[in-house]
Amino acid sequence: MVAQLYYGAHAASGPRPTLEADTDGAALPTLRVRGRSVMALVIAPEPPFTDWFATLDEQMRRSASFFADRPVVVDLGAVLESAGRDAIPVALEGLEERGLRVIGAEGVEPNALARTRWARLPTSLRGRDVAQAPQDDPPAAPSAPSLLVDRPVRSGQSIVFEEGDIIVVGAVASGAEVIAGGSIHVYGALRGRALAGLKTAAGARIFCRRMEAELVGVDQLYRTAEHWGPDLHGRAVQVRCDRGALQISALD
Repeated sequence: MVAQLYYGAHAASGPRPTLEADTDGAALPTLRVRGRSVMALVIAPEPPFTDWFATLDEQMRRSASFFADRPVVVDLGAVLESAGRDAIPVALEGLEERGLRVIGAEGVEPNALARTRWARLPTSLRGRDVAQAPQDDPPAAPSAPSLLVDRPVRSGQSIVFEEGDIIVVGAVASGAEVIAGGSIHVYGALRGRALAGLKTAAGARIFCRRMEAELVGVDQLYRTAEHWGPDLHGRAVQVRCDRGALQISALD
């Protein structure tokens, strides 16, 4: 489906004239008129409408920004020739139902719209056409899901989120566990167990402000408190995989 861009004058073009009126000698306010050019899409519906509107719906779904808030001039020549005057309101109403802003028509004489609610639709807008095919909107970048836990995790609690990262605003108590498909961020003391990378594997990491954990693990690698020594105890650390080994390093 190809739409055309239509550049035309929506109001009088050229310099801004100043109009003054005088009635019985009384001075009236100055009336200023400005010219403005608008850019519109020219869309030409074609019978059978079921197939044509199905194509339009698909294109609007794929290129929503192309059609959003654009004025539309409807070329009704093919509708009049193939289906007659009675089909003209059907085509116009179908476009209106899809939220398109119809500002004018072409390909028909004004009497073709007579005795319809479209009778006042302009049919003689002037402009120049620029062919343009609607481009598909770029796909939205997938966002990595995360779970925000805005309170401490108490002893005996288990927080599991296999779809992505877990962010804990507070401490993770001894006897509690946090298990994430991605990384784990603990803005407090980590005293329980933290297992990261169920989904992202070795790319996951564990961050905490105070390392007092019973056990930490990334992917399938685990370490317990007795295996990282007193030098890291109580410090801000990150836990990550590095060439098949679990590495714990201080951040402060």
